[in-house]
Amino acid sequence: MTTEQQSTFALSEAEVAQFERDGFLGPIKIFEVEEMEERWKNVQRQLRDRSQAIYPLGEGKATSISNYDRHLDVDLLSEHIMKREIVDRVASLIGPNVLCWRSEFFPKYQGDEGTDWHQAATFGHATGKAQLVWPSEDGQPAFGGTITVWTACTHSTKENGCLQLMPGTHKTMFYDESKGMEYDADAVNAQEKDGIKRGFFGYDYRQLQKDPNWKPDESKAFPMVLKPGECVIFWSTVMHASLPHTGTRKDYRMGYAARYVPTQVQVYPGTEQISEYGGGIVLDKYGAVLVSGEDSYQHNRVTTQSQRGYEFVPHQQG
Repeated sequence: MTTEQQSTFALSEAEVAQFERDGFLGPIKIFEVEEMEERWKNVQRQLRDRSQAIYPLGEGKATSISNYDRHLDVDLLSEHIMKREIVDRVASLIGPNVLCWRSEFFPKYQGDEGTDWHQAATFGHATGKAQLVWPSEDGQPAFGGTITVWTACTHSTKENGCLQLMPGTHKTMFYDESKGMEYDADAVNAQEKDGIKRGFFGYDYRQLQKDPNWKPDESKAFPMVLKPGECVIFWSTVMHASLPHTGTRKDYRMGYAARYVPTQVQVYPGTEQISEYGGGIVLDKYGAVLVSGEDSYQHNRVTTQSQRGYEFVPHQQG
């Protein structure tokens, strides 16, 4: 085996086949537990400094939309989204030319509701306007989606609200994201669905169901229990949710999700700002990050990393 082969974290043929079958793969260790715990302490300190954050702190209370894309100003998160242990595996699934187009934090504290069962192909679910557009295939709209790498910063357990996934559900959309949903801040932590406390950050994802009488089959749910430093890689179109936090106050759950697409996908086409989840952000400082390969399509505004931080590559229409 060559040194180059030894240094790669590309998925094996068996792992790719498993991913294609189930729509997800994990747990996968990215960091040792102790290393992740120390990194998370350092990230928390860096997050408090918003002087270089590309989105101002908004008024929204339901989610931290203003903390999207903190990889653009926090060094440890920048390193994270470009880590070979992650990028090589993602490239095994969607090809060598890869953009990280978004990152998000997913906290869950004592008493917090679980997240509704949902799928995301265009990420237009909140407003009805697509944030991702894949090129058409044979004249038909592409199926879409993104590869999400959800890394546990803390222990993620059944008691503190771990992710749930339904194997094999990533090839059929049960929701129509173009419908959009009605936002209601009072709905947060105030709903039960089939006996489980669930919501969607102020929305009700059931409003997007193609068949209003259809229900997800909870018996097929797989709980993704993770240690700090472990991740799960999944298609955003796989049915996924999370359990409510029924544990102790000290035992909070924090996940960090980095989202990847191949460079031929258009990100935020015709969009200058996003208003959702009770908040809003302007995209004038936004740029996707080229984490692997090259961008020959030039659909999107892309950033490159230098010693001075991120620099914008001028947007061009492909």
